Amino acid sequence: MRMFYDDYSEGAHPAVLEALVSHNGGQELGYGLDRQSRLAARRIAAQVGRDCEVHLLAGGTQANLTCLGAFLRPHEGVIAAQSAHINVHETGAVEATGHRILAVAAPSGKLTPAQLDSVLGEHGDEHMPRPAGVFVAEATELGSVYTLDELRALCAHAHHEGLWVYMDGARLAQALAALDARLEGIAASGVDAFFAGGTKNGALCGEAVVLINPELRRDFRYHMKQRGALLAKGRVLGIQFARLFDADDLWYRLGRQANAAAARLARGLTECGVPPLPGEANQVFVELPNDAVERLGREAGFHVWSRGPESSLIRLVCSWATDDAAIDDLLDGVGRALAPGANPA
Repeated sequence: MRMFYDDYSEGAHPAVLEALVSHNGGQELGYGLDRQSRLAARRIAAQVGRDCEVHLLAGGTQANLTCLGAFLRPHEGVIAAQSAHINVHETGAVEATGHRILAVAAPSGKLTPAQLDSVLGEHGDEHMPRPAGVFVAEATELGSVYTLDELRALCAHAHHEGLWVYMDGARLAQALAALDARLEGIAASGVDAFFAGGTKNGALCGEAVVLINPELRRDFRYHMKQRGALLAKGRVLGIQFARLFDADDLWYRLGRQANAAAARLARGLTECGVPPLPGEANQVFVELPNDAVERLGREAGFHVWSRGPESSLIRLVCSWATDDAAIDDLLDGVGRALAPGANPA
């Protein structure tokens, strides 16, 4: 069965595995102080193009709860879209740190300055959590991508209102591929902190947290340790990110590969008579009749995003490793699932 559940079902890119093997011997300092972790931090900082701190963490949920738990004071909350990963898919990890997620409806998955104003207007005194920051994802859970102009406008408005902006970059490489941009563009937009995802882009595991705003850096390694995010064998993350951000731009190239696979899948679905929703990165959303969803589910793995009485929206995710054969197999399955008189059993 071909799986399109997510972009981390495969292992690591061969070049990353080769790097792990080649640097396996010898001794290194622990807790991210090894030579490869320091090299990775320098390479990522060079891509960011401005003063920053870089910390390597194991996963996206860990990065989000560590960062937001560190940035927020006890009485503060963070503004996010209702569809945001921290609000829907992290088992309340951020709120378990004692901070409210101030969720607002955002049909596209993207926040706007007006939506920030609506939350600020509702939280005006000490009887409610004080909004302190803004959570965005690039790309969003709904597959949309903020343009750099949209990010600049949102960050400028947030800063004017005394809010910082934090970006979940689990699929940042794919978003940057859609924008034909690099990390420097994200930093220039005004984002105060973000992470560059490795788990969904060629690494076995790992996310690179980048802290640009000096006010958000205080005691960050203490917060990492308290959240179980300061790995004794930090070299495992450092080796991977040093290779992903080597001179051959592997991290960026893998993001482009995932998007190219998704674009090919989207074209094929259109040719099958079921054009997907407009998408910009590596997630493809398509609505199919419920009986076709059931039949396709016996041939391929995917998430049903929302269910209706007659049809349902499914999500198909492509990764750097999704090849043409996998896409062709899926499209053949879609054709069979949609065929008139297809056996429902």
